[in-house]
Amino acid sequence: MKYDIIVIGSGPGGYIAAIRASQLGKKVAIIEKYTTLGGTCLNVGCIPSKALLDSSHHYYDAVHHFEEHGISIQKPSFDFTKMVERKANVVETTTGGIKYLMDKNDITVFEGLGSFEDATHIKVSKKDGSSEIIEGTNIIIATGSKPSTLPFISIDKERIITSTEALKLPEVPKHLIVIGGGVIGLELGSVYSRLGAEVTVVEYMDKIVPGMDADVSKELQKVFKKQGITFATSHKVTSVKRDGNNVVVKATDKKDREIEFSGDYCLVAVGRKPYTEGLGLEKAGVKVTERGQIDVNDHLQTNIKNIYAIGDVVKGAMLAHKAEEEGVVVAEYLAGEKPHINYNLIPGIVYTWPEAAAVGKTEEELKEAKIEYKAGKFSMRALGRSRASGDTDGFVKVLADKNTDEILGVHMVGARVADLIMEAAVAMEFRASAEDLARICHGHPTYSEAVKEAAKAAWDGKPLNA
Repeated sequence: MKYDIIVIGSGPGGYIAAIRASQLGKKVAIIEKYTTLGGTCLNVGCIPSKALLDSSHHYYDAVHHFEEHGISIQKPSFDFTKMVERKANVVETTTGGIKYLMDKNDITVFEGLGSFEDATHIKVSKKDGSSEIIEGTNIIIATGSKPSTLPFISIDKERIITSTEALKLPEVPKHLIVIGGGVIGLELGSVYSRLGAEVTVVEYMDKIVPGMDADVSKELQKVFKKQGITFATSHKVTSVKRDGNNVVVKATDKKDREIEFSGDYCLVAVGRKPYTEGLGLEKAGVKVTERGQIDVNDHLQTNIKNIYAIGDVVKGAMLAHKAEEEGVVVAEYLAGEKPHINYNLIPGIVYTWPEAAAVGKTEEELKEAKIEYKAGKFSMRALGRSRASGDTDGFVKVLADKNTDEILGVHMVGARVADLIMEAAVAMEFRASAEDLARICHGHPTYSEAVKEAAKAAWDGKPLNA
């Protein structure tokens, strides 16, 4: 069977690429080695983690905040098994939706491991041992990533675990040690901290979420400490050993002293790496970088002209929405259109509570690039909406060019900033100035007023409510 486009991998990048290609008149097939579509994001990543984050947030609010709202209930309790079941149901519904979309768009789905026979032929190896070969004029590789580890750590998937296992634990840990203070570690650490676990985050760098603006890192760490999470930054992990139901993590601090942490579970959240195992890239002649990423040009085209790659297997942020945009770009490019993607405006989000979100450049990046800028910052505590809801932690910071006033970066910590950040992304896509944003009428009372106020602070240094 011959197709215009074969997509290998059905995660956010892959299935979106397939849908867009089909919308543009292409005959499309998609290959997925698992029994459900959706990839890591929908099955063991974005969607299930948000389900547990929401469930645990409701419980935490019931325990800690209902009383101040005048809501009196008996001591709240939770059924962890039911929480996990709800998470599974959310995943099942979502992945089922992807199957519906494949059918709706006349996309042929092959279940099995896709691997190259040559540049245009893909072998689909099925679980029953059988296989078939399909042909594609163009191939899109969208196989995503898998959790990374450290060379000396042995992941047993029981007590020493990755994010995949952390989403389906049989119990709430007594003491969860999280290696890595990035997005995944903080989100899953928050889930179990809210449910009563002692949580210790061990981070090699001197701050958590090290890729984000320093003010965001500082604010998040302050808030999480208040919530009961312990942090050991500037700590280099040297050993992780399991002894029965106990895990001992050894690390050295910045003074080279050995520190020991002991818990019943250890989550290794030190990042992710491109997943290309079993693809047979060598048979097609596709080049891979020293970091294991598939090498692509500005059109996401590999060194083999009819083979493209998107998402976590190529350079750039490992984010579902980045993969989706790349999937659309490749599909449209193959249909003869002229799409574009602005990598500077891909938002980064941490779905803890409060949430954190950012788009554009950090202060550190602007200083390093020697770009003259001005900063405007506004505290969520000064908002009527924040006081009404009780979500007073956080801020919005707008960075603008000192000479032109063009917005260069926006950084947020607070309630619903995962959604709010898109206001900044839209403004920056149209190269708005801080004054432009400050002069837009924002509804009152809303969290979005913090964006207006921070923009005004950046523009003329005179926010109205501070």
